[in-house]
Amino acid sequence: MTSTHAFWLAGRQATGEDTFDVSSPWDGRLVGRVSVPTDAQVEEAVAAAYAVRDEFAATPAHVRAAALDHVSKRLVERTEEIARLISAENGKPLKWARGEVGRAVSVFRFAAEEARRFNGGEAQRLDTDLGGQGRLALTRRFPKGVVLGIAPFNFPLNLCAHKIAPAIAAGAPIILKPAPATPLSGLIIGDLLAETELPAGSWSVLPVANDKMPALVQDERLPVISFTGSEKVGYAIMDSVPRKHCTLELGGNGAAVVLADWASDEDLDRAAQRIATFSNYQGGQSCISVQRVIADASVYDRLLPRVVAAVEAQVTGDPSDDATDVGPLVSEDAAKRVETWVQEAVDAGAALLTGGKRDGASYAPTVLADVPADVTISCEEVFGPVLTVQKVNGEAEAFAAVNDSKYGLQAGVFTHDLQTAFRAHRALEVGGVVVGDVPSYRADQMPYGGVKQSGVGREGVRFAMEDYTYERVLVLTGIDL
Repeated sequence: MTSTHAFWLAGRQATGEDTFDVSSPWDGRLVGRVSVPTDAQVEEAVAAAYAVRDEFAATPAHVRAAALDHVSKRLVERTEEIARLISAENGKPLKWARGEVGRAVSVFRFAAEEARRFNGGEAQRLDTDLGGQGRLALTRRFPKGVVLGIAPFNFPLNLCAHKIAPAIAAGAPIILKPAPATPLSGLIIGDLLAETELPAGSWSVLPVANDKMPALVQDERLPVISFTGSEKVGYAIMDSVPRKHCTLELGGNGAAVVLADWASDEDLDRAAQRIATFSNYQGGQSCISVQRVIADASVYDRLLPRVVAAVEAQVTGDPSDDATDVGPLVSEDAAKRVETWVQEAVDAGAALLTGGKRDGASYAPTVLADVPADVTISCEEVFGPVLTVQKVNGEAEAFAAVNDSKYGLQAGVFTHDLQTAFRAHRALEVGGVVVGDVPSYRADQMPYGGVKQSGVGREGVRFAMEDYTYERVLVLTGIDL
């Protein structure tokens, strides 16, 4: 008999009246049964977070840092267990799941470090004008209030970490809502936080059903919303609460540009391998996975067969097998959607070079060429193991092709030329440009986010802390400088 996973309400375990099942997208087996909080329990969590907000903001930095350090260390100790849980509930290959745990370890470690040095205060002399003589300004940051963190399914541990760790580091209470498809990884963070001495009410992990979220989003006691997920849902949240502070990490259709100077056999082999790996890692279910390859005409004909061969070499299958590179998508419905988009492109004239087959929730790694610009897969985020390949003439045309998208999250540019790198940084309408590699690189301490319809705000521990806080100025009078 499967036991029921409790949720975390104001720092303590609790169960509700209903449950839901979490099943493996690979084989449909039951991974866990999760208790759902009642409306009254959600209200209790919100009330507790709101009540503790001043106390938590005043908690000494060493207390918050110690708690975050503890979670980081415990994640290390439980890496294999947690990686297997991620793989089971998400379908992510075990090798990538282990990497995700490693990243979460770093996120909590970075947060502990930032908790110790963040908000040290900035002094500014005001006697630069006559009216400011004898005055000194001291600027510090204070939490805006309780954070509502809404995490997606594709990185069920690390993106929960990116919500909760910066909030704790900044002294902002947080209510974390993990994705309904993958709540178990988020609940693990609750297990580890419960071993710390953080104030009751400063954090909760609530697997609330999506249809219950509008009330939480609208609650005035939760002035900060940090959401990672689809463009449609993210902007619906922002539009519904225009006076709240919203950080939205939304979609992308990441482009990898291969320019003319990236031309040796070794260069092209490396580009093809990186493109194949990162168009298919996480089953393509990453906002910065490679969806578009934009290659200069001078290298296109040599690059294309290498990309196809590298994609075909990806090992697909059981995500619990250490050898597997590509597992299933999160659900059969997700795989059917990808199947429909690929078929639409082929029907419109695209060339299917490999892949294009679905088996339940699994979709074969796929490469398309000559894709019409107006089909869905050219315009939207596929969120599956599919990439398109496009030929361009020259750097300017390549950069224009990257920008010909409603999204702007990250782009990769394969070039050896430093001046080209700086031109790409200026020209490309994205939140991050990765030179010499695919767009899929993310260091968890760097500012991460997009422009256009890829969202607003930035994650990355210190940058999220800045989003969760505001500047407050103290003016001291009668100061002899």
